[in-house]
Amino acid sequence: MSERAAPFYCPYCGDEDLRPSEQGHGAWECAACNRAFQLKFLGLLARGLQQGDDGGGLT
Repeated sequence: MSERAAPFYCPYCGDEDLRPSEQGHGAWECAACNRAFQLKFLGLLARGLQQGDDGGGLT
């Protein structure tokens, strides 16, 4: 497997000052808002992406 992907910004405050957490795989800490969060890949959707009837977006 390749290196883990890093988030670009905190999902809570939007700041970019993130560091890997010692809590385990996928855990990150935000120095700006002092929050810790974890990212986890759940899997691929069986249906995939589908175009809407109007062709203007994804549903």
